Amino acid sequence: MSTMNISLPDTLKSYVDEQVAGRRFGSSSEYVRDLIRRDQDRQRLRGLLLIGADSAPAAPADRAYFKALRTRAGQGSAQ
Repeated sequence: MSTMNISLPDTLKSYVDEQVAGRRFGSSSEYVRDLIRRDQDRQRLRGLLLIGADSAPAAPADRAYFKALRTRAGQGSAQ
């Protein structure tokens, strides 16, 4: 694992310390890793949403759509 040193103003350092203590992180490094992972997830989701927005429109997801989906899945015609 690589090491990275980050300089923070006192107010942000205090905030990180509060988050570590209040949210049961073992260290400030764990907190920062969690933030980075969440940002990566957010970026992935944003990318998928943009891909979906650029895609061609699909059939509407109405009652008929879900009825056909249930039939194809072998669940019959549940309400």
